[in-house]
Amino acid sequence: MSSSAARDATPPSQQIRGACPHDCPDTCALLTTVQGGVAIRVQGNPEHPQTHGVLCTKVSRYPERTYHPQRILQPLKRVGHKGAGQFERVSWDSALRDIASRLKPIAARDPQAILPYSYAGTMGLVQGESMAARFFHQLGASLLDRTICAAAGGEGLVRTLGGKLGMKVEFFAQSKLILIWGSNSIGSNLHFWRYALEAKRLGAKLICIDPRKTETADKCHEHIALLPGTDAALALAMMRELIVHDWLDHDYIDQHTLGWPELRERALAWTLERAAQVCGVPQAQIESLARDYGRCFIEQQPAAIRLNYGMQRVRGGGNATRAIACLPALIGAWRQPAGGLLFSSSGHFPVDKSALQRPDLLGARTPRTLNMVSIGDDLQRATSSDFGARIEALIVYNSNPVAVAPDSGQVVQGFAREDLFTVVLEHFQTDTADYADYILPATTQLEHDDIHLSYGHTDVLLNRAAIAPLGEAKTNTQIFRELAAHMGFDDPCFADDDEALCRLAYPSLDYAQLLARGFASLPLPDAPFASGGFPTPSGKCEFYSATLAAQGLDGLPDHLPNYEAAGSSAPYPLAMISPPARNFLNSTFVNVTSLRDIEGEPLLEIAAADAAARGIQNGAVVRVFNDRGSYRCTARLSERARSGVVNGLGVWWRKLGLDGTNVNQLTSQRLTDLGRGPTFYDCLVQVELAR
Repeated sequence: MSSSAARDATPPSQQIRGACPHDCPDTCALLTTVQGGVAIRVQGNPEHPQTHGVLCTKVSRYPERTYHPQRILQPLKRVGHKGAGQFERVSWDSALRDIASRLKPIAARDPQAILPYSYAGTMGLVQGESMAARFFHQLGASLLDRTICAAAGGEGLVRTLGGKLGMKVEFFAQSKLILIWGSNSIGSNLHFWRYALEAKRLGAKLICIDPRKTETADKCHEHIALLPGTDAALALAMMRELIVHDWLDHDYIDQHTLGWPELRERALAWTLERAAQVCGVPQAQIESLARDYGRCFIEQQPAAIRLNYGMQRVRGGGNATRAIACLPALIGAWRQPAGGLLFSSSGHFPVDKSALQRPDLLGARTPRTLNMVSIGDDLQRATSSDFGARIEALIVYNSNPVAVAPDSGQVVQGFAREDLFTVVLEHFQTDTADYADYILPATTQLEHDDIHLSYGHTDVLLNRAAIAPLGEAKTNTQIFRELAAHMGFDDPCFADDDEALCRLAYPSLDYAQLLARGFASLPLPDAPFASGGFPTPSGKCEFYSATLAAQGLDGLPDHLPNYEAAGSSAPYPLAMISPPARNFLNSTFVNVTSLRDIEGEPLLEIAAADAAARGIQNGAVVRVFNDRGSYRCTARLSERARSGVVNGLGVWWRKLGLDGTNVNQLTSQRLTDLGRGPTFYDCLVQVELAR
């Protein structure tokens, strides 16, 4: 064949617009290059201002994940004992018919004995909670309190600012002081980091506040390595310094805040000496931080805080978020677009969740709500008057709870119940899928339509299917449509196709623009609270929350010591946090070979002095343990760990660990002060050489 004939035989390629579905604030716009029906490349869409053509290492390798040789592409039925991971191939009709036959008698007795379990395996509004929510509402199943990520901080923000709202991320590029608080932005918020670097080039000072010396801390001007769970103490000490030196915007405080006299009195009790002792950092460092922040008011320079989720995964996480969220109002930082705070932007999006999820299908029924954080205990609870019906059936989608839920030894025991009927919608045979009675093959983002909000910027993104579903994989929506039919549900809403669901999500947006560009920006003011107008009950930034006080809680933010505060337990003297490994996203991407090769193996970062005291050398296998369990991994002596704190990088699949466990063997099912969230970083351990 001639070279020209060979070129003619090469099928033409096309680019399909999409969106990254993963649990990351960036929500990048994607371009997938397809040739001959095969996705050959995924890249960032350069036309999208937030993505700017750049993707993280993880998502740029998305075809490797989609075409992974271990991808599940047919329905599977368990043939071995629970947890053995032994399955046989079955047809879709056989699987759905049998699943329905198992669910119907349970639903007839008490539909609340059936529990959905899902989270952010996809952040898409359609493949997440649309048809699935309709199915469980029609069934009358137990509701799930989906709090495992940012519930404490979200509730703290709602009670202070009135919603999960904040600065537009692009204006960080114009800030003169940026506090990156509880965030490894280089690994988990790459496009914010691009704006932070632009500000740095223009003379801004960057300060990282984090127990771990992250890759982000390496690139900032200063790192404040406070102890886990002491963020509110640091914020209150900053407030005291602002008060003492009168670095305050009295006009903004008088017009646009509520509860200043009470907050002022509380803050004055937080001397530099007291805060330094609680936070485990030098007094001079706290004093310098407050001076930098106050100077921005004196010099009328914009100061911005990028607050992220790590700092709120402790007992007092909601109060800590409230305390930090008060700071911008004290210096009037909200007056400028490049001033204020960003924790989450998700409250800006006008999503019609009722139209998508149809809670009206419940009718007059009011099912119980179970918290996803306590799934380990709840699966082992018997029927009782306070708990209700024992959980008899569990349907898991968009989540891997055996790996990611806290106190995973208890989670495993619950999933191992032979009398628990478990269905898992998945791409791979995860730790959770090993305990399934049926695994149903789901599509990836390249194979289905979806629509997205963001919690890091203010653009809506549309994802179009780039390729046909591989093998026998089906979309989440189609699986629940077909399961609804097998259950005999005949409401017309179960016939809505995915495009109809995408259109329902944002009735106020121009869908034609989304089809043409793949994204659309929300029409929002550049400085949302320049003149107050907070969506709180008072219309002001609420230093004091009457809503919280009416619930019997403290109306003011305060420092709440961790349940397991550093230095409070002789048997377990080390605080442990479990930040994500840079090339994983929760437990997603752990099985992508190229990314796992970069990470190498499960690691515990430990300070040299803490290691020496235990006779631990770099590269040694160690046992990390507490009353909840033990976990073996490799020790890395590292400056990234401050003294008294170890960093158990996660979240590895348990089956890839040295002894079939991961770091969540050690974490607790206790809940946060606000929002009923998890306390992953409120954890004491001991470390010793493994024997």
